[in-house]
Amino acid sequence: MKSNDYLSSGVSLDAARQVVEKIKPFSSMTRRPEVINNFGGFAAMFDLGLSSYKDPLLVSATDGVGTKSEIAKMTGNYETIGIDLVAMCVDDLVCVGAEPLFFLDYIAIGHLNPELVESLIKGIAEGCVEAGCSLIGGETAEHPGVMGDDSFDLAGFSVGAVERNKVIEVSNIQLGDQIIGIESPNLRSNGFSLVRKVFSETSDKSFADPAWEGAESTLGEKLLEPSVIYAPTILNILNENEIHSIAHITGGGLPENVARILGETFNALIHKSSWETPRIFSEIQSAGGIDNEEMFRVFNMGIGMVLIVPPNATDRVLEELNKEKKPAHVIGEIVKGSRQVEILG
Repeated sequence: MKSNDYLSSGVSLDAARQVVEKIKPFSSMTRRPEVINNFGGFAAMFDLGLSSYKDPLLVSATDGVGTKSEIAKMTGNYETIGIDLVAMCVDDLVCVGAEPLFFLDYIAIGHLNPELVESLIKGIAEGCVEAGCSLIGGETAEHPGVMGDDSFDLAGFSVGAVERNKVIEVSNIQLGDQIIGIESPNLRSNGFSLVRKVFSETSDKSFADPAWEGAESTLGEKLLEPSVIYAPTILNILNENEIHSIAHITGGGLPENVARILGETFNALIHKSSWETPRIFSEIQSAGGIDNEEMFRVFNMGIGMVLIVPPNATDRVLEELNKEKKPAHVIGEIVKGSRQVEILG
């Protein structure tokens, strides 16, 4: 009788060891001084006492890249979605004013491909460097028989810190506050199930075709552009400016995410003519025959983060954002209401 082993069931322990060795250099490049043990142990340790915080609160966020991973698989480009993963987590943290401290990833994959995982981790490490947080650990799980050999899912978890007296709360918003929108040049990590449906069922355009006539990038390259990581810029602005609230524009678009930060007695009026929507959105809309309301519910439509600021701080905040190469615009204002977001124009 032939004996069974783990490899015959579809799990390669040798490939798993290769992955760990490939990941180590990427973890090292993100290391902060508060990390006090080496990569590869059972748990990672972070000494918050080595930082300058006096009365800190820990803040956590977890997210994934959704079905953007399928676009990566279709095009064979895996490096940028790791950056997306970090952006989705750390830009949630900064909505309450928290500095990202460390990050962990989780990769579930049908058949362990060390080179593919290395590409994913490389992007995650690049994102962590940009965000200023340490990649301190993670898990890569091989799921033979459950997932297809070339299928994978990517998720992340980040922890940050904010001084207790500097937490940004919904209650800070006041009547007449201005709404500043920071530009997003691409889809970030939301709406890709609809994108895939549009270009697989409705349109005859392939991901290898030019994104539009005269475009230098293919459709696949345009869709895989990595998310902007806003956290470091926003933290710099928070040091010198009064910001009443912050929203990360992800799934649900401007209507749902801005509503999350409104008090019960306020509405947000947003003027869609106040910024230029990147062309990729109009290409998706025309290819899929999608109405405007649905576009704003699914996609960020060119606004990746929203800051609610008092009128006397608006010009200075805009100036600082543009200095940091994060173009931004006043896109609306806070009025009396019942926690509704109105898209006008």
